[in-house]
Amino acid sequence: MTGEARNAEGEGPLSGLTVLDCSQVLVGPFCTMQLGDLGAEVIKVERPGVGDQTRGWHPPRFGAEGPSAYYASINRNKRSVTLNLAREDGQEILRTLVREADVFVENFRVGTMEEWGLGYDDLAEVNPELIYCSLSGYGEWGPYSEKPAYDLMIQAEGGMMSITGEEGREPVRVGVAIADIGAGMYATQSVLAALLARELRDVGGQKIDVSLLDAQAAWMSYMATNYFASGEVPQKMGSAHPTIVPYQAFETRDGHVVVAAASEKLWRAFCTAIDREDLADEKRFETNADRVENRGELVGILEDELGRHTTGEAVELLTTHDVPARAVHDMNDVFSHPQIESRKMRSEIDHPRGRIELPASPMFLSETPTKIRRHPPELGEHTEEVLAEAGYSTDEIAGFRESDAI
Repeated sequence: MTGEARNAEGEGPLSGLTVLDCSQVLVGPFCTMQLGDLGAEVIKVERPGVGDQTRGWHPPRFGAEGPSAYYASINRNKRSVTLNLAREDGQEILRTLVREADVFVENFRVGTMEEWGLGYDDLAEVNPELIYCSLSGYGEWGPYSEKPAYDLMIQAEGGMMSITGEEGREPVRVGVAIADIGAGMYATQSVLAALLARELRDVGGQKIDVSLLDAQAAWMSYMATNYFASGEVPQKMGSAHPTIVPYQAFETRDGHVVVAAASEKLWRAFCTAIDREDLADEKRFETNADRVENRGELVGILEDELGRHTTGEAVELLTTHDVPARAVHDMNDVFSHPQIESRKMRSEIDHPRGRIELPASPMFLSETPTKIRRHPPELGEHTEEVLAEAGYSTDEIAGFRESDAI
């Protein structure tokens, strides 16, 4: 399989499925974008006149009047419908759309959809086969269930910021909103599992509840189990690893190099590469457990050794000896990387406001390839089209517009 699959004919694995996306900002749109990349027909429901908050999160944007870069990053492969869900006629239109939908995704404040008569129990009466996915900061029960949440808060509250940053310095958030993205990935996974259960086990529709805090706690993975096993609270270590040494970034004459000597074989190869075989025979550094115990002393020695080289020299020296080592790349480096280019991970698509660029989907399926089929939509670009497909007449659609339902 090659990057040519990006342009191959054929439908995605979720072709024929319809997703109603009543979410905004990041966690929900990231989930539904993945479903759209996999071939589902995604209908994005937005508030009339305003739309998704991220439409206004600029600069930067593509061109003088184009979409915000943030909005574009998570809303491809969707059609946009404007619908006022606070109005009874808007709610009734949504119920009509639900009748033919397979998946419904929302991230309103907990309880809002129920107040509008659009909760899971309400929509399950309309469509018993519906997979209904709710995303929120804290989930639908528990003492924090109705509290608002943003990624920064969840990275702090969920433990990520306690282990991110340099020792002795202030905590920092991971540079992208991983609390949102992590929960969005769990949501996608849950939707796919529910669809499979519906098809293979005939269980019908079901409710999915995914919270940012739960997802962040789950992403603590080995940091959590290290704590459970030892009782010791993990601390900030910069780029270092709590149980492997050397496995971190080192400063060079002109930047940084990361080294991952994650086995005894690699440790000895590392020592050979920097012409310090004596370190491999040093009792204090003989095994990984020894190196972890004597981390500070060893890292100081390695900083001196690698600091004599440029980043390019260090990478070449280490990789020549089969030691995993790479430079720290910025976005320009990433998207000009020969591997990224060969995998066609930088893509372009036409937009009504001009050509825009997006990261491609990282999911390669040989027979049902992912594609960017639709540009990130203009606000309400497909309202009339979608409502006509749902059976509404031209006069009815005009009436909805006059009453501010759409």
